[in-house]
Amino acid sequence: MSKGEVKALTEKHYNTLVSPVVTEKSTIASEHNQVVFRVLLTATKPQIAEAVEALFKVKVKAVNTLRIKGKNKQFRGRNYTRSTVKKAVVTLEEGHSIDVTTGL
Repeated sequence: MSKGEVKALTEKHYNTLVSPVVTEKSTIASEHNQVVFRVLLTATKPQIAEAVEALFKVKVKAVNTLRIKGKNKQFRGRNYTRSTVKKAVVTLEEGHSIDVTTGL
């Protein structure tokens, strides 16, 4: 592969994974070799697994996804709708781990 193809692939991987989710629940999941990411709404499980393996150099065991529908909220009397978000819970093989607090 040429440099341009490699750059396009890594850019696609960076675009697939939007951000890590750092909450109390995701921290508890990390004890069981799981990492939670916010991903594109159009991302599929194979694309997510490929992106995690390419960017973090780990082996992915399974990917579970969930969509969180945007809620209708109010702020100072104005109505708005939160964005719909897709999260991916990535289970890693034994012996592999990702520290999402350090960054990429």
